[in-house]
Amino acid sequence: MKTLNEKLNLLKKKLDGGERVTIAIFGLGSVGCYLLDYLVSLADPQLRIVVVGRNAEKMQQDVNIIRTAATIRRQMRSEIVVEGGCDFKDVASIEVALRKIQPDFIVNSSRLYAGLKYGTISWSNLRAYGIWSPMSVLLGKNIMEAYGKVDCNAISINTSYSDAVIPWLKSAGMPYFDFGSGNLNHLIPRMKFFVAEKFGIKNLNDIDITLVASHFHDVVISKEGHTEGVKLLLSIKYQGKELDINHDEVYKACGILMPTDQKRNMMNASSNFDIIYSILSAIREKKAIKIHTPGVDGHIGGYPFIIDGTGNEVKGYMAPNYPLEEMEQVNRKSIYCDGIENVENGSLIYTDELRTKVNNRFNVEIPKNVALNNAENVAKMLIDSIIKPVAGGGYKFLIICKQLQNNNAVLPINSVRCGERRAA
Repeated sequence: MKTLNEKLNLLKKKLDGGERVTIAIFGLGSVGCYLLDYLVSLADPQLRIVVVGRNAEKMQQDVNIIRTAATIRRQMRSEIVVEGGCDFKDVASIEVALRKIQPDFIVNSSRLYAGLKYGTISWSNLRAYGIWSPMSVLLGKNIMEAYGKVDCNAISINTSYSDAVIPWLKSAGMPYFDFGSGNLNHLIPRMKFFVAEKFGIKNLNDIDITLVASHFHDVVISKEGHTEGVKLLLSIKYQGKELDINHDEVYKACGILMPTDQKRNMMNASSNFDIIYSILSAIREKKAIKIHTPGVDGHIGGYPFIIDGTGNEVKGYMAPNYPLEEMEQVNRKSIYCDGIENVENGSLIYTDELRTKVNNRFNVEIPKNVALNNAENVAKMLIDSIIKPVAGGGYKFLIICKQLQNNNAVLPINSVRCGERRAA
C-alpha cells in the first residue's frame, strides 16, 4: 500500500495534467447524499463522482434530484456515475467495483445498521459511543481489504467512528484509511461562533482554532458544555496571536440547539467535503491547509493535520502546535471516556466501566477484548441484544428483568461518568 504522501503526489500529477479526478462515495445514505450535493456545488468540471452501492435504481433517484437541484443553481458541471450491484458485505464485489472505477478518492459512508442513530441509545444510557466499534469497523474492513487486493492508490476517508476504527485496522496489519471525518470539525465552528461574537470578529475564517480530542468530547462538549474533567489541547488565535479567553467559557458556549435527526449528518458530510476540498485546494493553489481528522495515520483519537502543497511535492503531516506524544496522551484519556481502553495487536479493548454499564443497563455481557476477526460476531450480538430490543420497544422489558434479577433499581441515566467504577 502506498503512503499518503505518495498518493497525494499521484493526485497532484493528475490535477496538474488536467486529467479527471474520480471520487467514489461508498453508500448513498444521508451522509453520501449531502456529500454528493456539496461536491457538485463546486461546479468543478475536473471531478467525476461515482456513487457505489447495491441498489442502482434507488441511487439513481437520489442522483437525479441532486443533479436537478444543482442544474437549477447553475452548478452542474461535474460528471456523476451510478455503480450498482456492489455488496459491501462481499469483498470480491468491492474488488470488482474498485477495478472498474479506478478512484482517486474513496469515501466510506456506508452503515451496517441503517435507519437508526444508535448513538442516541448509547449516550442516554452509557455516556459512551465506543460500544458500537465492532459495528463501525465491519464494512470499512471489507472496503480496505478489497483496496489492498487491487493495490488501489485512492486517498481514503472513513466516516464511522474513525477514532478507533482506523487504528484497529492498522493494528491488525491491514490496509487502513488515510483520514477519518467528523468529530472535531463539529466543535470548531461552534467555538468560532462564540469567539467571533465575544471579540467582534466579522470573518469566522480569520479565527484559527487547533483542537485535540476524540469523539467523546465532540459529544459531551456539544451536549453539556464541559470536558468531563479532561484537560484538552486547545489553541484559539486571531491574526496569528493567541486570544486571551477562558477555555471553559468556550466549551460551555458550544451547547447550541441542533436537530437530533439525520439532518445532523450535514456536519459529517461537510467534514468529508472539507478533507477533499482542502487537498484539492492545497495542490491547486500551492498552499498549506490545516484540517482536523480522527484516526489519521492510524492514531487513536482526533488530530490537527496539515496538507502542504507549497513545495514541489505535496506533503501531509501532523500540525506542529503540540508534540505528537502529548496529543496521543490526551486522545487516550478522551477515548477512554467513550469506553475504549486501548486498540492493539488487532484487538479493541473495552473499559471495565463500559462493560459494567452495559450489563447494568441492558443485561448484556460484552467481551473485554474484541479481535478484528471476531468483530462480526460481537456486532451481531449488539444488534440482536441491544439495538433491536430498544428499536422494537423491548427495552423496558430488559430493564424490568434486570431489576428483578438484581432486586434493586437500575442505574439512573448518566449516573456513571468517565473514570468512575461501579461493581457489576
